[in-house]
Amino acid sequence: MPTKRTVMRSSKGTKLYAVRDAKGRFKDIQSYKRSHAMDIKRKSKDELAKAAKAKAKPKIKSKVKPVVKPKVKPNVKPKVKPKTKPVVKAKAKKVKAKKTKK
Repeated sequence: MPTKRTVMRSSKGTKLYAVRDAKGRFKDIQSYKRSHAMDIKRKSKDELAKAAKAKAKPKIKSKVKPVVKPKVKPNVKPKVKPKTKPVVKAKAKKVKAKKTKK
């Protein structure tokens, strides 16, 4: 059985958990932040038992394969462009000017 904790506040206002022994004396005092973090990290006996039970139970795999439907292409014919000859531009001839001596 888990120990019962008493919630207290310090003089600075920090929240504390105090655990008492059978005689009522303080056995352990922890900050709420540290104690809460440990509570989250640990698993309870019930959680551990449930996880062990789930692990021991084998999962049944179905032998039936799912039916995959083939993708259907639409019956739309692509538009065909008429074949045309490529337009070639005529290149202009470059004329070099002769250098004359003076």
